[in-house]
Amino acid sequence: MIALPKVAVVGYPNVGKSTLVNRLTGRREAVVHRRAGVTRDRKEVQVEWTGRSFTLVDTGGVDTADRREMARQVRTQAQAALAESALVLLVVDGATGIGPGDEDLAQIVRLSKRPALLVVNKLDDFGRVDLIHEFYALGMGEPVPLSAIHGTGSGDLLDLIVARLEEQGFSLESGGAPEISIAIAGRPNAGKSSLLNRILGEERVIVSAEPGTTRDSIDTVVELEGNRFRFIDTAGLRKPGRLRGEEVEYFSRVRALAALEKAEVALVVIDSITGLTDYDLTIIDEAARRRCATAILLNKSDLAGLDRKDLEWRLGRKTTLKPPFMVTSAVTGRGIGDILPLVRRLHGLYTAHLPTRELNRFMAEVKAAHSPPLVRGKQLKMYYISQPRTAPPQIVIQVNNKGLVTRSYASYFENSMRERFGYQGCPLVIQFRGKKG
Repeated sequence: MIALPKVAVVGYPNVGKSTLVNRLTGRREAVVHRRAGVTRDRKEVQVEWTGRSFTLVDTGGVDTADRREMARQVRTQAQAALAESALVLLVVDGATGIGPGDEDLAQIVRLSKRPALLVVNKLDDFGRVDLIHEFYALGMGEPVPLSAIHGTGSGDLLDLIVARLEEQGFSLESGGAPEISIAIAGRPNAGKSSLLNRILGEERVIVSAEPGTTRDSIDTVVELEGNRFRFIDTAGLRKPGRLRGEEVEYFSRVRALAALEKAEVALVVIDSITGLTDYDLTIIDEAARRRCATAILLNKSDLAGLDRKDLEWRLGRKTTLKPPFMVTSAVTGRGIGDILPLVRRLHGLYTAHLPTRELNRFMAEVKAAHSPPLVRGKQLKMYYISQPRTAPPQIVIQVNNKGLVTRSYASYFENSMRERFGYQGCPLVIQFRGKKG
């Protein structure tokens, strides 16, 4: 597997780093807001330009004078991005000139010994490109003028990035083994980021006792135990009614649900102290609605006792997927080693294709055990079953009249299939198709 080179985007708070990331990717990958400090973790996204690819790493705004704990953790994440980068984009605000933190950041970038480009953002009027001359004083070479919000100069910047990476001998061809995409979802402060850090064995995302620390969906691609995984740490999901007037939290919720859309496997983290709540069940349903293979991680087991039988009964009664669950602790490491095997098993079910002969043998057994229903004097007849698609598994059953399929018999068939083939936690798309002609 060939890892793409990383390009770190660093700068003082509110200079437009996330807007620049969205412009260079051509997608709304990062949350953008006029409030400073919205981005905290480092977020990795893939960029394609003229047939070449690289990984762009968005970071939180770095203020070396801010002594608060959150600011310290943001600086740590930015420094980690610098250490992993093949190229650095130092972004400054061209509308305000050299700021108090720009010189400190320029010094940090120079000391990192990484190749760098100085990007002067917010130059909305390119007739005033002369404004960039003062930025030569930062000692970062020739400044690159740009307006991320309007896109002016973004193509030139991408050309420069590609050229600098190729000069260093990096391969910019994307490829390698397919990834397993995993969304980590749950209510605020359930311990999602702590679990991800424990799985990865490093402080990859910021952890704080303050609910809502993670504000965006943070992608991390790693190779572990012979597989390539894309972990997506999401913001805590709160009830929509509690988000009135909270724009950042609203967009964080939108991003978290979008992460479930693109994930194959969802790990729903539940706080063992508060137990399984109705809104936890809603989050599980959101994952099922987006057709994710789903498992439950009962976190903080070091702080609470659990009634496993009651939990299993509630999950089986309240959810269609009947997801498997396991007990974990990000603090003690309990259950951490079992998470990746569980993910691989769910992904295997998600992508597996069942032989048609085996499916038809199973259907005959189901009909023998429980005859298809009679509706208005007519009996449902099931002729043939097949699986035309995977990811998620799609099952098609040819019947004489799909109007004769009752909800109870469809549920019976689905539950029988889950029990027979071990589809607990895996979405199933079952379609009954009437006989043509």
